[in-house]
Amino acid sequence: MSRALLRILVVLAALVPVAAAAGEAKLKVVATFSILADLVTQVGGERVAVTSLVGPDADAHGYSPAPGDARRVAEADLVVVNGLGFEGWIERLIRASGTRAPVVTASNGITTIPASEDHDHDHTHGAEAGEHPDPHAWQSVANVKIYVTNIRDALAKADPDHAADYAARAEAYRAQLDALENEIRTALSQIPESQRRVITTHDSFGYYAAAYGLRFLAPQGISTNSEAGPKDVARIIRQIRRDKIPAVFVESIADPRLMQQIARESGAKVGGRLFSDALSGPTSTAPTYLDMMRSNLRAFREALS
Repeated sequence: MSRALLRILVVLAALVPVAAAAGEAKLKVVATFSILADLVTQVGGERVAVTSLVGPDADAHGYSPAPGDARRVAEADLVVVNGLGFEGWIERLIRASGTRAPVVTASNGITTIPASEDHDHDHTHGAEAGEHPDPHAWQSVANVKIYVTNIRDALAKADPDHAADYAARAEAYRAQLDALENEIRTALSQIPESQRRVITTHDSFGYYAAAYGLRFLAPQGISTNSEAGPKDVARIIRQIRRDKIPAVFVESIADPRLMQQIARESGAKVGGRLFSDALSGPTSTAPTYLDMMRSNLRAFREALS
């Protein structure tokens, strides 16, 4: 055998593992909504193929599963849900799909806060037995670190050959979350305490309030399925006037007309678009969780400073 041919064979042999790795089947993961799908993607990287049942700019509260969703869940290797009653439709969908995939609840282990009519006060305790917890736990970066740990462990269990990869990616992403949390705390500390009051469409920022010291009021309840009555709207308008709350914010998943009415009748300005329960599409300002939190932070700073 010539030396040239031997060198070619050695190179080809070295490429075989690379080709095999490139051709490996990806772990099929179904996440219930876009924020969870991004967290799975951050931890799973190229090892996972992630499907989000509820896509960007869509409302998971009132979602009605499409016919293809049962097939997607049936074919999944892993299903990731938020839990805490956020996806009221997911248990029925899982049963209908007949899937054998493990289901991981990303919020397991967080300290919950109770769902309440408004968040114009501090939350310091978990939800008591019998109270409905607020499901929007991802609004606290510290909680998302717990989400990431649960997702890492679920991926490693479903795909143990690549557990080290998932662990490394989770650790790197947690470092980015640490930087994000420092950024939020630093920026909000510069807003005068008397200005740290915010009106949002529905009651989705309780964990943000508890973690970062803003105070939120919402004419709708914990779910966008609830409707704000005239008394709710009048109460909010009175409080805006009394407390001189500077801005109201429109959420990306909500009809803006209610908040525009409140702004018009109270004299507050519309402070910008917030992302609460969903990411944006790739061409807007919040295509990832990190982008979403920074986009909201910019909106708060510009309206309240």
